[in-house]
Amino acid sequence: MGSITRSFANNIGSSGILSASAVTNATIEDVTSFSSAASPATLVLISTQTASSSATISFTSGLDSTYDEYIFKFINIHPATDNTHFQFNMSTDSGSNYNVTKTSSFFEAYQNEAGTQTSLNYQDGYDLAQSTSFQTISYAIGGNSDECIGGSMQLFNPSSTTYVKHYISRISLYNSGDYAVENNCAGYGNTTSAINAVQFKFSSGNIDDGIIKLYGVKKS
Repeated sequence: MGSITRSFANNIGSSGILSASAVTNATIEDVTSFSSAASPATLVLISTQTASSSATISFTSGLDSTYDEYIFKFINIHPATDNTHFQFNMSTDSGSNYNVTKTSSFFEAYQNEAGTQTSLNYQDGYDLAQSTSFQTISYAIGGNSDECIGGSMQLFNPSSTTYVKHYISRISLYNSGDYAVENNCAGYGNTTSAINAVQFKFSSGNIDDGIIKLYGVKKS
């Protein structure tokens, strides 16, 4: 039994817990190598766009075969218009057209500020069934100066030319009627063409303020 092994063995208690004294500068300096370990998934920032009375925010680069999964982060997205919906669509022609056919489901949870109204329900008015329309991922957002949304959307393997393109969004919002609302949407772009651009907008009015960040999830 080597000296390092004996040192560790002598410092293991009856419960199997290693005492702090087992690891010292002396024991570490004698270690010649460590076993390799799988690194966790890492987000790689690709681009950041900041809205300023913007009609749309479009990502026309960075979506390619570099990563199998991409994540959009929405930070304080504030509408210029009250009671509007946050939406997105995808493109297969680098943003010339945003009209990918989509099928999706949409549900929500909410509670008002008074704590008197709560619900968890499916919202079939915001899902899509083989539609090229923009997909609503958050609805009835308040337009007052302190009202906004925050959340994220995942897009899986957009460069595939074999499979459909799945997406999942989860957003927290300040509803125009003073509700805390969580909107959840999931679906797929029903195309085997590569998705190479994504556009975000409100159903009416501009994106007054806010930040959208695009990340790639590093391959293992």
